[in-house]
Amino acid sequence: MKLTIFAATGGVGGQLLTQALDAGHEVTAVVRNPSKISRKEVRVVTADLAAPDRGALESAVDGADAVLSGLGPRSSSEAGIAWRGTQAIVNAMQATSARRLVVISAAPVGTVPSPARPNPPKFDPGDGAFLRHVVYPILKTLLRKYYVDLAQMEDIVRESSLDWTVVRPPQLTDKPLTGSYRVAFEQNLPRGLHISRADVAHFMLRALERADTSRRVVAIAD
Repeated sequence: MKLTIFAATGGVGGQLLTQALDAGHEVTAVVRNPSKISRKEVRVVTADLAAPDRGALESAVDGADAVLSGLGPRSSSEAGIAWRGTQAIVNAMQATSARRLVVISAAPVGTVPSPARPNPPKFDPGDGAFLRHVVYPILKTLLRKYYVDLAQMEDIVRESSLDWTVVRPPQLTDKPLTGSYRVAFEQNLPRGLHISRADVAHFMLRALERADTSRRVVAIAD
């Protein structure tokens, strides 16, 4: 397949790039710093999604069989990059022939208010008492701007006309690829505390071949 990967030098994005190339896909990588791309078989498009160039993004996604995004804020100061960057990606896809989009979000986001979902469920049905009452309240306080950004990003994706999938992992690790993990639709996974970036990327690529992930939110965890 012809794939376009955004944030292709990040934690998940880098795994997407490596696994997609190793699987024989034709890849366009959209990055801020092209010097971080070492694979010679990659078409590289330089773009800063904090100040997107419409022409560059349309060129990057035009003709792609699928677009995958590892975009997300790396710190509180970058909050807003996910929804603004994703809006630019969606606009570029809607202006071209690209239709399939897979993005990464986060497990707590289903209970975070957003403009399109001002009154989300108080608890995710897949979360146990420890996550509901201890872990996620702390995380939502410490990472409030991060999760609000991702919640707004999900709004943009859901409201688009694209064939989308939102992937919500819990805490990400740098453990190696296993290809062995659990998934659930529209709710978190019981005792789903961790997942490696490599396994998240593996599922995002597999989702392209799964019709049941179309226009769905999918949780993933070890």
